[in-house]
Amino acid sequence: MESQNSKDYRKKKEYEQMVKNASPDSPIFTDCIKAFVSGGLICVFGQIMRNYFTSMGLSQDDTGLAVSLILIAIAVLLTGFGLFGKIGKFCGAGTVVPITGFANSVASPAIEFKKEGWVFGLGAKMFQVAGPVIVYGTVTSFIVGIIYYIAGLVR
Repeated sequence: MESQNSKDYRKKKEYEQMVKNASPDSPIFTDCIKAFVSGGLICVFGQIMRNYFTSMGLSQDDTGLAVSLILIAIAVLLTGFGLFGKIGKFCGAGTVVPITGFANSVASPAIEFKKEGWVFGLGAKMFQVAGPVIVYGTVTSFIVGIIYYIAGLVR
């Protein structure tokens, strides 16, 4: 008689084989190159804007803010027109890692659930994906701030 562990192992192997058969092969090297180049191009574009704004006399803080806002606006517009998903499908993680990916993660659910109304659709669903990032980012920055403050007192 077959033991429970043996049955579980066999079911697991069958499931893994089924997933492998159903999943398309992913060209990892090509995907990595696309992600590296596309993420790099986004960063190069941001650096070009940063250099331009700095040459126009903006302070470093204002320049960083302007570049971030422009990149966010472009990502949200591309999301709204349905282009960000197509670009992301081709480029992979290269569009997800920079600030553009975060903007897309907020805008996509907002657009998708707008038909459900302003409060229960747009307002409730907008932070469904980005909410945990915001919460843990805020908590982490609070903890780091306290550590930084205490370290300043110790000196």
